[in-house]
Amino acid sequence: MDEAILYDRLSDGRVRCRVCSHRCTIESGARGICAVRENVGGILKSLVYGKVIARDVDPIEKKPFYHFFPGTRAYSIATVGCNFTCKNCQNAYISQYPRDHGGRIVGDPVSPDEIIADADANGCHTIAYTYTEPTVAVEYVLACMRAAKDEGLANVWVSNGYFTAETADLILPYLDGVNVDLKGITNEAYHEISGGNVRPVLDTIERLSCDGVWVEVTTLVIPGFNDSVEELRWTAEAIRGVSQEIPWHLSRFFPAYKLVDRPPTPIETLEAARAIGQEAGLRHVYLGNVPGEGEETVCSGCGARLVRRAGYLVRENRVQDGACPDCGTPLAGRFLPA
Repeated sequence: MDEAILYDRLSDGRVRCRVCSHRCTIESGARGICAVRENVGGILKSLVYGKVIARDVDPIEKKPFYHFFPGTRAYSIATVGCNFTCKNCQNAYISQYPRDHGGRIVGDPVSPDEIIADADANGCHTIAYTYTEPTVAVEYVLACMRAAKDEGLANVWVSNGYFTAETADLILPYLDGVNVDLKGITNEAYHEISGGNVRPVLDTIERLSCDGVWVEVTTLVIPGFNDSVEELRWTAEAIRGVSQEIPWHLSRFFPAYKLVDRPPTPIETLEAARAIGQEAGLRHVYLGNVPGEGEETVCSGCGARLVRRAGYLVRENRVQDGACPDCGTPLAGRFLPA
């Protein structure tokens, strides 16, 4: 399969892709912003179907998901390509590969059935579509998601959230969880760092949360970019406006790719950001790349420690049937039976 889904044929051989929120109009012989969807004679084709560039077994906490089957394994897969051009991308060597290598597409041929069999063999509970943006390979991702559901595996996306309502409708029957990368709260921030806009991302968070998908949000806190008190407060309030139960992961920035002129995020900034999130009413705010209490899940009712972590390793999980064993307060998320 290489013909894409969700596109319209226009006049003069052009097509309009409706998979992501760029909604690219693509001339014949050209590609969309993602660099992996090409107009071939008036037919939009996916260039990455079944071409896996990365697959590995990860702790689900690495995605990061802290309220989605803690302590279990996720089988993580990706193709090349992305609909964003983030200056700080940690995975730019695969997400930007076609753009940085004259349009070249690389990846090993792997069928959905092979993915599921390998996940089962490695004791994985979940298939994670991650490392690059799953939206740009939605045809292949959907095939894997359907196969995963048939096998009783969960599906999660680690996504920039920049996809359309049409794409959301297609994946909803198979999607169990999503971690959305919310880069900031202003269009200026999105234009500067990624080449997108914030509104579609906020719409995705709200849409999926309202439709019953478990949602977590990650913000990489970059010095001089999105680390002001006002920006962090507005971001926290936007998440709180959807649900106070959404976990907010605040990650530490390290220089990468094309953004190497800024220092790593000071620990004090992350701690202040966590306090801002808590003051905004978010019940669970976590610090990424920073060991300590910022990794722990605590009960919003009595303050008891429920999940203790060391990096990506769960040291202790006291959650019982989705609730605190001490006071009975429910913990929002997805948890295995006691």
